[in-house]
Amino acid sequence: MSTVDRYLARWLAGGLLIAALVLLPLFAFLDLVEQLDDVGEGFYTAADAFLYVALIQPRRLAQLLPFIVLLGAVVALGRLAAANELTALRAAGLSAGRLGAALLKAGAALLVLLAVLEQFVAPPLQQRAIAWRAERLEQTAELGEGLGIWTRDANHVLRVGDARHPRRLSDIEIFHLDGEGRLTRHIRAELAVIEENGRWRLEDVLVRTVEGTGITSQRAQSLPWEPFLDQQDMATLTRPPESLSPTALLRYIRYLEETGQRADTWALALWKKVGTGLLTLAMLVLALAFSLAGRRSLGTRLVLAAAIGLGIFLLDQLAANAGLLLSLPPALTGIGPAAVLLAASVWALRRYA
Repeated sequence: MSTVDRYLARWLAGGLLIAALVLLPLFAFLDLVEQLDDVGEGFYTAADAFLYVALIQPRRLAQLLPFIVLLGAVVALGRLAAANELTALRAAGLSAGRLGAALLKAGAALLVLLAVLEQFVAPPLQQRAIAWRAERLEQTAELGEGLGIWTRDANHVLRVGDARHPRRLSDIEIFHLDGEGRLTRHIRAELAVIEENGRWRLEDVLVRTVEGTGITSQRAQSLPWEPFLDQQDMATLTRPPESLSPTALLRYIRYLEETGQRADTWALALWKKVGTGLLTLAMLVLALAFSLAGRRSLGTRLVLAAAIGLGIFLLDQLAANAGLLLSLPPALTGIGPAAVLLAASVWALRRYA
């Protein structure tokens, strides 16, 4: 790494730190406000809300990294431009492409950070946060190794022994109770497949029905079941796609494809993780194009960068939802917006070559 590369990397690191110290606390505060609405339900306390927010911060960092990079790079390069240091570097013979290459070298380190967060740090902490919140709200209770996860409503009790696969649960027990809390039916299934419409398909099922003083048993190869869980409760049993690591997503996508099931939602989650890395690099190039575009004040550049960042976020969400609705290839909707932005940023930067 040359002297110029190290110099730009130091300035970029300072800008990223400033942006992170602004964006992460802001989103943490918004998360906390949302969690405080549930304080008082079950055993959920303010301390639990703070713990939940703390546990999901690695996920927030991974999600916000492209926008932290955009604002941080605009701050760093804007300060260099204000001090005429970018002009001096250009006068010394460094082209816009050479400056962009120096920033992308620093971007490689950011991609390593993002990969570590997505693979090893964010998934287990986010899943723990979801389970802890649900347990404290008395939505579910995880009783330990071999005992499974328990949840209930007024007339049903559900036990899931193994919920490692998002839409394929193992070792299921369902207890149906009457109005006085007496057991009327017990269902035991080896497997539950969660279908696209939200219903469960129980497989290898044994149904025991209490009739007076006797119990009748009936076996079935397959049995549909309408769950009493809402989407938030389901997230405690079936991990949301974004909470899975890339390797876990890849394994699950292969399983769905091998069993003839649709994997669009999970494939999109995987490609969006790839798209986040590509978007991070695009933001670096875009920030450099901003800094070379005239002599706008740093404040004006930050406002423009924030507006563009918000627009990119909305476009990314719109593309993902439209892709699922129209059954577009997940790779296209997952990395398409980032690829378009990167191409546009490179085109804009070439104007200053």
